[in-house]
Formats: sequence, C-alpha cells, structure tokens
Amino acid sequence: MAIELKNLTKRADNYSQWYNELVVKADLAEQSAVRGCMVIKPYGYAIWEKMQRQLDDMFKATGHVNAYFPLLIPKSFFSKEADHVKGFAKECAVVTHYRLMNDPNGDGVVVDPSAKLDEELIIRPTSETIIWNTYKNWINSYRDLPILCNQWANVFRWEMRTRMFLRTAEFLWQEGHTAHATSEEAQAEAVKMLNVYAEFAENFMAVPVVKGVKSATERFAGALETYTIEAMMQDGKALQSGTSHFLGQNFAKAFDVQFIDKDNQLKYVWATSWGVSTRLMGALIMCHSDDNGLVLPPKLAPIQVVIVPIYKNDEQLSAINAKVEPIVNGLKSLGISVKYDNAENKRPGFKFADYELKGVPVRLAIGARDLENGTVELMRRDTLEKETVPFDGIVDNIAALLNEMQTAIFEKAKKYRDAKMIEVNSYDEFKEKIEEGGFLLAHWDGTPETEEKIKNETKATIRCIPLDGDTTPGKCMVTGNPSAQRVVFARNY
Repeated sequence: MAIELKNLTKRADNYSQWYNELVVKADLAEQSAVRGCMVIKPYGYAIWEKMQRQLDDMFKATGHVNAYFPLLIPKSFFSKEADHVKGFAKECAVVTHYRLMNDPNGDGVVVDPSAKLDEELIIRPTSETIIWNTYKNWINSYRDLPILCNQWANVFRWEMRTRMFLRTAEFLWQEGHTAHATSEEAQAEAVKMLNVYAEFAENFMAVPVVKGVKSATERFAGALETYTIEAMMQDGKALQSGTSHFLGQNFAKAFDVQFIDKDNQLKYVWATSWGVSTRLMGALIMCHSDDNGLVLPPKLAPIQVVIVPIYKNDEQLSAINAKVEPIVNGLKSLGISVKYDNAENKRPGFKFADYELKGVPVRLAIGARDLENGTVELMRRDTLEKETVPFDGIVDNIAALLNEMQTAIFEKAKKYRDAKMIEVNSYDEFKEKIEEGGFLLAHWDGTPETEEKIKNETKATIRCIPLDGDTTPGKCMVTGNPSAQRVVFARNY
C-alpha cells in the first residue's frame, strides 16, 4: 500500500488522472461490466450514506416526506411536455421487450421477438413525468396541497463520456417533487431547497458554493427557472453541485393536474423539483484531497478517528488494549466514529498509509514508550501534522480538534475559491484569464447568441447569475451592449 501510495499521480502533473486513480486506490468505486456504470465500494458507499442521512434529516426538518415511484416510465409520458422530452430524448434507455428465450441455434439466450411491449418503457432519467401522472390521482382540492415528496433512487442517462461519480450512465440521487397552490409558494420552495443544499455543502462537505440562477439555455428541461449551487475544484473548474427548479405549471398542464381553490375555481397546480446526486462524492474528492490521498471533512468521514497500536509482543499489545478501551468508549459516547485497528495481519506502516490514503481525519499511534510517558502520537490528516499529546483529556481534545479541522478544511477551500474569483472587463482579458481557471465575473448582454459565442470560443459557460452578487449594471464584455449585472463564467465538469 505504501508503494502504491507513492504511485498516485500528482495533481500538478495530471489532475484528471490523479482523480481517477484516487477513486480506485481509496476503495471508493471501480468500473463495472456495464459500460458507463460503476460499482460503489463499501468505503465509498459509507461516505454516500453519511451524506444521504444528513440530507434526509434536513429534508424532513423542512416538512418533506419520502416516497418511491417506478423505475420504468411509459414512453408516451415523455411526449406530453415538449421541452422535457427534447432535453432528455438523446439520453434515454428504452425497454422494448419483456422476455428472453433460448437461442434456437443453441447460442445462449436471445430476445423473444413475440414478447414486444405494446408501448416501450423508458428507464427513468428523472421522474417528473411519472410523478405528475401520479399526482393527478392525489390532488383534487386546495386541501390536498402542498405535496412535499422526495425519493431516494437511481436514474439512468445514456452518457457517452463517463467518469466515476462525476458523470456515469447510472447514478444515485434524491429528487424532490413538490406541488403547490400558488406560484409564490412554489418559487419560495425552490429557493428554500437551494439554501438547504448550500447549507449542506458548506457546513458538512466543507465546500464553499456560489448560489445563483441558470441562464435560459442552461435551465433544466421543462423549468421556468433553475437555481444552482456551483463549487470550484482545485483545478479551477466548476462543478454544478445541486439544482432546484421552479417548474411553473408546465407539468401540471401536461398531465392535467388541477385543483379547486378556496374560491371554488379550478386551477392548475404549481410545481418544483430539486436534486443532488453521487456527483457530490466527486466534489468532496476534488475540492479537498491532496497528493497523499483523500482529505475528508470530519462530519462525513466514515471513520473519524483510527487508533493503531505499535507493539513487539502480546504483553505490550494487552497493555495498549487496556489503555485504548476507555478512549474508544469515550469517543463513541460523543458520537464520534472510531476504529481501533489491532489486526495482526498488517504492519503499522501499511495501516498508516492506508488510512492516510482514505482520508481518516485523526490517527492515533500508541506504543510501549507512549504507555510509559502517558502520551499518544496524534496526526491530523488535513495538514499531516504530528504531535505528541497526553492521554489525559484526549477524548475532549479530539472532539475539539475534529470541529477545528472541519472549519479549517472549509476555510482553505474558500480561500482558494475566493482567490480565483476574478472580475474581468474585456473579452481579451477574459480569454487570457480563463486559461488559468477559476470563476470569472463578467458582464453579459443576456442573449443566447453571445453566450454561445463565448462557449464556442473559450469553452467557458455561464455557471450562474449570482443571487448575492454585485447587481451594478455595466456593458457586455463581448458586444458592449447593456448588461444587468456580472455573471459567473467558468469551464466546468
């Protein structure tokens, strides 16, 4: 393991290769036998579970409940909302038959041609259509509103170029779908959930984000407005890390979902949808990790503290075991996940390298000399700093240290992000600065033609129109036409 660790490509040499290697070497995921799909390994899934658990608590705290809707969607549903089908048509996997049969030529199995479906079924790329068809049965009166549903599920989009966690054909996510009596309620819901995502990203993932609105060309298919949180990775590229959509009445009209309001008038329902996916795993890796492996913020680390004994004989191990037991119990009583790795089939050096690679925030090493001195060696993963600390008070000290590390990891990422958020005032300056990476704040005239020109010439896209940005009007850097405010441009994943 120590040798393999040294073989991890340096970020400065090839950031993309570093990422791909780290996902595999840190036991997060691996390629599967199905093109574009991945196997999320237990350690990677443990991180996703912590994300999922925290987000689920935050959703429920805002009044949402979980449900589950079918994986397969009738093809006709996609024809009912024109923008939606246009947005997803090229990514859909289609089920056409429902049975296999033995090959008459004796070569395994083949699709039974007589088992063709009357209507093809689409493996969900997203669930608006099947859910709004269902909501038609749930909603009759204003008393049935709002509906605040979320589902944890997998979706499938036929991606041509894939990279584990960042863009895979099948991925895990949550998708919230809400129904409201008024436009104001639905818009407030969309913004509320964007803020939930931002709070989770910054307070738990330690990833600073910019909150904003997508341009018209970057909106979700079928939405009137798409809100987004945009994070910056260590190579200066943007990663869209969560979106929340105000859908207006598009899906309600497509599926004829109406309700009787308080004035006994028949009206169409207003809608939102919002989601984050296992792409957040990619953000976590690329925002914080280093050339030695993962760096995990303590709140999302499956193992927050690992304790490794160093001993020469069973007598020493027995003494260390006795000393470690109250530490383990004390940490667990505070809700801190701890692993005491006294397995005899791996040497301490191997364990050190392995836990460093996997980003365990705090490592304690205890040997015979430490027993004599009443001390323990402590290493924090974010800085790789080691120090010798006393046994006394170690549990409280570690609890405080984990909080300190959570803040330090966020502040480091924020300092980097802020240093690479640059205002530019001319297109020539823009073309120069975009090569260096980062978020460029520039004026844009609001037209899709100018947006497309910039994208084609620089490979940079409008990541968002910031909600909290400078709203001072100016002139478009490309056309010189009036601009309402600066927007965020970046190259992105």
